[in-house]
Amino acid sequence: MHVHNTAPLNHEHMYFSGHERDHERRTWIVVGITAAMMLAEIICGIVFHSMALLADGWHMSTHAGALGIAGFAYVFARRQARNPRFTFGTGKVSALGGYTSAVILGVIAVLVAAESVARFFHPVAIVFNEAIFIAVLGLSVNVISAWLLKSDHHDHIYDDHSHHHDPNLRAAYMHVLADAFTSLLAIFALVLGKYQGWVWLDPAVALIGCLVIANWALGLLRQSSALLLDQSPEALGRSIRGAVEADADNQVTDLHLWHLAPGKLSAIISLVTDDPKPPRHYKTLLHAFDELVHVTVEVNRCE
Repeated sequence: MHVHNTAPLNHEHMYFSGHERDHERRTWIVVGITAAMMLAEIICGIVFHSMALLADGWHMSTHAGALGIAGFAYVFARRQARNPRFTFGTGKVSALGGYTSAVILGVIAVLVAAESVARFFHPVAIVFNEAIFIAVLGLSVNVISAWLLKSDHHDHIYDDHSHHHDPNLRAAYMHVLADAFTSLLAIFALVLGKYQGWVWLDPAVALIGCLVIANWALGLLRQSSALLLDQSPEALGRSIRGAVEADADNQVTDLHLWHLAPGKLSAIISLVTDDPKPPRHYKTLLHAFDELVHVTVEVNRCE
């Protein structure tokens, strides 16, 4: 029977921090802005009989939906943070939201590319003045949204310098950048189409935009899937192994690392040594690694 206090040995697996609350707030602001711009483009497309505006409005609706997924991912993670059914907390919900948004971004690129190819063979009349105005307005909205969502962290989850990036926020940021990029290309094509008569440039630059967006989606898929599949950050693993083996004659025989949330990792370490000490001793060797929040150490005497 344990009569001493075991509280210090217990772990709380709630990793929804103040950063995530701020990300949630900013994401919902951008959802509102994007939805308002979407409605404006659809209404203007109907009023001005502009298929270009109408198509861009429905295109923006898919981005609004993807941004909504990012927002709901934050809501779910926050509300279920203390649910004991999630044994390591809800930190990976952000990765799931990022992965889902990346899939949607890729589908958008394919659909717009297909429509662009069709426009080469079946061009439509473009109402240039209204289309240019709405495209400029859309670009302004996207620049504001990108500023709201801009992360303070690095652009990669598993680089050698940072393990703190939020893939859900990055996914929302990528959707906004995709919209801004397509708006910029649209303005370029519409201006030249109006003054030079190069109507073919509209679907041509759309295809270029689709290739860039597809590349962004693929990069985001790689990053978020690496987190969901518990891909171990190699550089951090080497550093942890070195810190343990630098003490006495310790030899790490097994090391597992996986992400619980952005910037939060768990570790299982097995080691052999001629002079075994309590697990707490080996955990103190890892105090410099702030990202480790749940460490299990197995100590074996060298036979």
